[in-house]
Amino acid sequence: MKIVFAGGGTGGHVYPAIALADALRDRNDVWFVGTKDRLEATIVPKAGYSLATILAKPLARTLSVASVTAPFANAIGIGQSLELLARILPDVVVATGGYACFPVVVAAKILRTLNVIDARIALLEPNARPGLTNRLLAPLVDEVWGATERGDPRFTGKYVRTGVPVRASLTALPPRAQAAARLGLDPSRRTLLAIGGSLGAARINDAIAWFDLDGVPAGWQILLLAGARDARRMREECADEPSIHVVAYLDDPSDAFAVADLIVARAGASTLAELAAVGVPAILVPYPFASDDHQRANALSVVQRGAAIVVDDAALDGPLLAGLLSDRDRLDRLGEAARSLATVDATRAIVARIQALAARRPGT
Repeated sequence: MKIVFAGGGTGGHVYPAIALADALRDRNDVWFVGTKDRLEATIVPKAGYSLATILAKPLARTLSVASVTAPFANAIGIGQSLELLARILPDVVVATGGYACFPVVVAAKILRTLNVIDARIALLEPNARPGLTNRLLAPLVDEVWGATERGDPRFTGKYVRTGVPVRASLTALPPRAQAAARLGLDPSRRTLLAIGGSLGAARINDAIAWFDLDGVPAGWQILLLAGARDARRMREECADEPSIHVVAYLDDPSDAFAVADLIVARAGASTLAELAAVGVPAILVPYPFASDDHQRANALSVVQRGAAIVVDDAALDGPLLAGLLSDRDRLDRLGEAARSLATVDATRAIVARIQALAARRPGT
């Protein structure tokens, strides 16, 4: 088969595509399409894949300069995607989210209507509430894959619950002692892993910086993935507390998850899929400006199963984290629930869906 993955912008849109590509690459031809100035331009080549780039801009919700210029940029991106897909002649096009997938899906639908290609089109929507791009693309695709029980009503008739793919390295974590040694951590101490996502999160970083003044609770250490934009500042602010270890970013976070006893993170769907895969309890801090507040909806699905605590972005600070770290009974209950979460082998499920789509003939 020839499979095209389109999407990007954040790790949550790129890493699931890479997980799927890794499972497919031995017997199939795989392409990636994204933009040249977002995270996919770095992550995809590091994973061993080439990236075809197109022009794409976010779909504006309000009247602004962007709302005027974005349609022209996306029109150019559609033209670039038409040329690219007509050359590749894919069997399946998979959109994994972000505005970069919009021109590609539109172009695939146009070419299929014109009988230039016979590609099936699928959309991965891992969030409890779909974003604007995926809501607009839903009528154009053959299937929508997600992690929730029923999916958004707008996906009725197309939705298949598959789960969200995670990187293969997270399905078999390394031994704790070895991971701690590589990260410069003490394997005998409990570890709080603080993750702001691929771009970092100032609110989480600032909450961790408080411990530089008040000290990390006894028996604990903190590993902070601060993001490239904030890592230098955080290293300076946390320089006096040896129990805080600041890293800008980890391409492969398996060592970090292997040593983590508790995680504080945003509530993106890809992050939640990784938490379920590794069975670590979490303090979830939904990004307050996420479209339709979808991160809060994502977080609540984990909280209802007892594996996480939700803290409002504005309420997160060092004293709150310190109080949670000292509540051993509560953390033990969270950990027990996290380890009991049943995880779906989403990669295998979606590979099966890709194979089924490729076998479908026009009109079926």
